[in-house]
Amino acid sequence: MSPLIVLVGPMGVGKSTVGQLLAERLGTGYRDTDDDIVAAQGRTIAEIFVEEGEPAFRAIEKQAVREALEGHDGVLALGGGAILDPGTRALLAGHRVVYLSMDVDEAVKRTGLNAARPLLAINPRKQWRELMEARRHLYEEVATAVVATDGRAPEEVTRAALDALELKEA
Repeated sequence: MSPLIVLVGPMGVGKSTVGQLLAERLGTGYRDTDDDIVAAQGRTIAEIFVEEGEPAFRAIEKQAVREALEGHDGVLALGGGAILDPGTRALLAGHRVVYLSMDVDEAVKRTGLNAARPLLAINPRKQWRELMEARRHLYEEVATAVVATDGRAPEEVTRAALDALELKEA
């Protein structure tokens, strides 16, 4: 069993929204590893970060991604930082991975860069830029296709992802 499509990209880019639309259009299931983590841990990701720290969260996330890649055959969305782990990047090899990209202005519009994002609590614009400088090449490394989301409605992004992967709707 293997996902039909895996979505990666920064927080707030629309992986959940586009993922659900892709699943609907392809007549398959949708799964989000962040949702898996929250369900398994019984607390929010922000709470895990505060209570245990980022390294503990990343270990939990790595396991959640591994399980989802092995146990889901629909559309799978990964958390924004999942690609930081070299083992996770290796697991993504051979999968159809779509990197949903956006610039900082779009990130501000979509997320408000609010405090609910634990990695963006102080000086969110600067931190978002720094996160993207550290991560962009990793998203690109694992991507089969890159789809820009700036100024596009979720339906447009969904269509662009299907076209990029040459997949037909169910």
